[in-house]
Amino acid sequence: METKTGTCHCGAVTFEVDLDNGLENLRRCNCSLCRRKGAIMMGVPETRIRIISGAEHLSMYQWNTRVAEHFFCSHCGIYTHHRRRSNPREFGVNIGCLHGVDPLACTDVTVVDGGSLTVVGS
Repeated sequence: METKTGTCHCGAVTFEVDLDNGLENLRRCNCSLCRRKGAIMMGVPETRIRIISGAEHLSMYQWNTRVAEHFFCSHCGIYTHHRRRSNPREFGVNIGCLHGVDPLACTDVTVVDGGSLTVVGS
């Protein structure tokens, strides 16, 4: 198991993510919110992410079914993670927030149709 540390841009929010097999199950979503934020996300069970500091600086945004919870830093605005609508016991983590990870170097990224929750390509 590997633990990666992540932060928002200003450093007010710090979190850790435990990874079984490194970066895997990378995805982008084309729902109305995700296509605007443009992040590459990685799904992890809710037990594998911990907010280390700055939880009080996290704001949450919800819409539509109000199942998904999208978290972002209230200071710098960076999206760090979200509780997934398709699996509420899992979080999507913005891999661009993880130290030592270059999201632009990731080539195996699946695109998910967030409106219908189906895979549309990779």
